[in-house]
Amino acid sequence: MAKASDVKGGNVLRFNGELVTVEEFIHRTPGNLRAFYQARMRNVKTGKLVEYRFRTDEEVEIARVETNDYQYLYEDGDFFVVMDNETYEQFNIPKLLFGSTARFLKEGMNVIVAFESDEPIMAQAPQNVELEITYTEPAVKGDTSTNALKKATVETGVEINVPLFINQGDKVKVDTRTGDYIERVK
Repeated sequence: MAKASDVKGGNVLRFNGELVTVEEFIHRTPGNLRAFYQARMRNVKTGKLVEYRFRTDEEVEIARVETNDYQYLYEDGDFFVVMDNETYEQFNIPKLLFGSTARFLKEGMNVIVAFESDEPIMAQAPQNVELEITYTEPAVKGDTSTNALKKATVETGVEINVPLFINQGDKVKVDTRTGDYIERVK
């Protein structure tokens, strides 16, 4: 157990039996009242936001979280199978931990997974991925006077919007958080 004064933003706490990540942790001393810490925390499993005031001497449980790079191997039902790059040990990570970025995962890609006592609690795909265009309509010359977009399907099966000059077989860089086209890769 630690004191509330030891907590920093980014820590993972066990709060009311749930794991929460600390997003904001501010020390307040209002007028002639006692000092306290105002915390804004996000539940790891549900994503729900929790606000709480800690007394300065209040006991809190800081969870021990191990974050590491893993290689994504394949999809297995509701799980993604990842492998530790050093020990070659394989783990099943629930798809929902990756959120909307899961649709851009490609075999062999490096991902970040956080474990709290052998239970995966957070997973993160790379911010940008390079994917090949498997299908897109050919552009017609003189079709537009502004930067217009067309639909294209990438190798993971996701449909994204790309500029008209992108052709089938081109590699493009995609932002996994938004699904937006960034640039063409040479």
